[in-house]
Amino acid sequence: MDTTSLAPAERAVKLLGGDLTEKSLRLHLEGLSGVDAVGLEARAAGLGTRSIKTTSKAWALDTIITLIDLTTLEGADTPGKVRSLVAKAVTPDASDPSTPRVAAVCVYGDMVATAVDALGDLHGDPDDGKISVAAVATAFPSGRASLRVKLADTEDAVAAGADEIDMVIDRGAFLAGNYGKVFEEIVSVKEACRRADGSYASLKVILETGELNTYDNVRRASWLSILAGGDFIKTSTGKVQPAATLPVTLLMLQIVQEWHRLTGERVGVKPAGGIRASKDAIKYLVTVAETAGEEWLQPHLFRFGASTLLNDVLMQRQKMTTGRYSGPDYVTVD
Repeated sequence: MDTTSLAPAERAVKLLGGDLTEKSLRLHLEGLSGVDAVGLEARAAGLGTRSIKTTSKAWALDTIITLIDLTTLEGADTPGKVRSLVAKAVTPDASDPSTPRVAAVCVYGDMVATAVDALGDLHGDPDDGKISVAAVATAFPSGRASLRVKLADTEDAVAAGADEIDMVIDRGAFLAGNYGKVFEEIVSVKEACRRADGSYASLKVILETGELNTYDNVRRASWLSILAGGDFIKTSTGKVQPAATLPVTLLMLQIVQEWHRLTGERVGVKPAGGIRASKDAIKYLVTVAETAGEEWLQPHLFRFGASTLLNDVLMQRQKMTTGRYSGPDYVTVD
């Protein structure tokens, strides 16, 4: 089995060579340096205590908004709820037209067409001030389905107009050491992101770090996902605890920076789940700037996966403007 050839992936072939096999992939992943857990957590704790000036806070709050994937991923989602989510994404604060828009709305695949329609002319690249549509796919959140089903899930979402696909890895296969299976699924899903015109929807690979148990596993899963062609590595589905944590996000940022130094390519990072307060989101901004660099603080390289974070940011913005917190009816209920 170790000599079984794997599906070709440009990044993996460049790094591991043309003889891309289960054995070469395993040797690379298991040869990665171990993570100093104590040092990682101490570094994250130190970054989390950084304070910022009032003028910087105003910039930080606006930056957070531009990096949010405003999300609804519930079985009870309706077209009406998705349209309300889009309206909030387009106009987060109706009383303040200076409020920036979010980066994307993130929905289940069957709601992509509704989101695209609701966005109208504002559907597009967040780097151009528009709003993308992201879809979770590949049997989200468990990932327990055949590859055929996962690919159909992805293809349907892309055909409906999804700009971004958030896939989940097979954590069971990864934890069993079947790295080749996980690798080939990511490669296949990446190909399923191809549009009719030959372009690709952006692929975010969800590791579900709360189920990976160790920082070393997070490191291996991150490298595997990048080698297979992921455009982003994402912490969590938001359905498993712990979800995003600062130490795990710091580690993933270190990995994408290491990849950039090695290859010149930039890969994005998306912490998702459990980030609800502005003060916590600011810690992540500081961590990004201090680790990967300020150039990562743009929508195609960093996102927050969140459903309630935006409300707190809007309330903090109003506090800075008026000197007081708004009443409970200031922001919409998600």
